[in-house]
Amino acid sequence: MNAKKLFAATLAVLTLSGGVFAGGNKETGGLTKTPGVLTVGMEIGYPPFEYYDADGKTPIGFDVQMAKALGAKMGLTVKFVDTAWDGIFAGVTKGDYDCIISAATITPERQGAHNFTRPYIGNAQAIVLLKGSTRKIGKPEDLAGLGVAYQEETTSDIFMRKYEEQGLKFKAYEYEKVMSCFDELKLGRVDAIVCDSLVAVDYVASPNSSFQIVWQGPADDFFGICLKKGNDALTAALDKTLDELFADGTMLKISMDVFNMDLVSAARK
Repeated sequence: MNAKKLFAATLAVLTLSGGVFAGGNKETGGLTKTPGVLTVGMEIGYPPFEYYDADGKTPIGFDVQMAKALGAKMGLTVKFVDTAWDGIFAGVTKGDYDCIISAATITPERQGAHNFTRPYIGNAQAIVLLKGSTRKIGKPEDLAGLGVAYQEETTSDIFMRKYEEQGLKFKAYEYEKVMSCFDELKLGRVDAIVCDSLVAVDYVASPNSSFQIVWQGPADDFFGICLKKGNDALTAALDKTLDELFADGTMLKISMDVFNMDLVSAARK
């Protein structure tokens, strides 16, 4: 998909200027399911990308901040729809929300079934142990014979299944939410966690963290915004706005706020 050509065609009837649509109004021109609103599907249980604040009601995290920045640029109110991960892609296809902004890895299989924007952050897989663990783990193969926790139906799940197919024997503990993996490791019910490095970094960096990263793979996965297959106009509009957020420093600011380091610039090199 050539986003520039698609967006140029869209400009014939609709212009984005200064972050709002032409004329200074909030009309979406049919780009979104609800005029003036960007409805976002999100599994709000995946820190540091999307999770609830201490009040249990307010979504916070990297993707939440980015979605709000996108909405502000586009002159749209952002509405979050908390969705279980195992049904999140079906939901965007059905039209339950305009897009998924929820640490969704861009894969060939997903690109075959959905539209994706360009990447906004890079990711790798990591192995996490409790601090002080005496286990000698320096690579995925060292997980043999151990109880390994990971979130089901994610790239971590795919990662571990590939090793299993290659003959690695381990006890798999699959959880609906990644937070449960860390809870179980802290309670001693599993031996190790395999998760996105971006998630691991956040847990390890927390004050008085109980966790340590003992292995991290290369950054070969990238997150993007996912949309219904064929929704090219909104895909192009989101791509253009993402470009603006990178150009004006907003994406870097969000990364520094959440991770205290630049984890976004490499996604656009």
